[in-house]
Amino acid sequence: PKPQPKPEKTVELLDPPADPAKASSPPAVGKHCVIGEKTRDGIGIYYQGREIAHVMGHPAINWLERDNREAEESPRMAIKMIELKPGQVLADVGAGSGYHSLRLAMKHPESQIIGVDIQPEMLTFLEKRKKQLGVKNIKTHLGKIHDISLPPESIDAALMVDAYHEFSHPYEMIKSIYDAMRPGGRIYLLEYRAEDPNVPIKKLHKMTQAQAKKEMAFVGFEWEKTMDQLPWQHFMIFKKP
Repeated sequence: PKPQPKPEKTVELLDPPADPAKASSPPAVGKHCVIGEKTRDGIGIYYQGREIAHVMGHPAINWLERDNREAEESPRMAIKMIELKPGQVLADVGAGSGYHSLRLAMKHPESQIIGVDIQPEMLTFLEKRKKQLGVKNIKTHLGKIHDISLPPESIDAALMVDAYHEFSHPYEMIKSIYDAMRPGGRIYLLEYRAEDPNVPIKKLHKMTQAQAKKEMAFVGFEWEKTMDQLPWQHFMIFKKP
């Protein structure tokens, strides 16, 4: 068996609330997560054997909106690979600057896009860009670190682009997506390929296909297919039964 990470002695846990249902904030460590050795780019919390990466903050908006992103990652191709019918609702979870949200909304004007993020600064930027471009079928939504906070069975699809590996409460977040999704809905999960050493991204900000499959299945999503036409990223599709 694979050796477990050594405990990090310098990390102190908050006592869990007596009644989690009444708590105003989630426990410091998510469900099914464990404390382990903290590495340079991680937070010292492990889920399914994977150390969770540091969150990319809103100061990184310029990097998300960089001019050469199309040349590096082919997001235009990724957007074409997302199936969305008129009237359907897609939540872009960890939307950041709204790079994908806005392009999806413009490609599918008869669908509804929800840009979900936990950083108000990201959503403010997205709102500004939305108005500049005159995009009407997109709205912003402030989520929580453990919950996307959308009504049950209110979305048809969820998109996560290079964001999931940073979720501090991955089980709770994916469970909240599962609950918010209608039966037959899909997750479109894009993560930098950890199997490829030539992808110039830090280790903890990459993920193997096997790891992603394991984590999605743990919550109840079924792997449908993976498309690896993109230069740096896995494009994985998971379905809610």
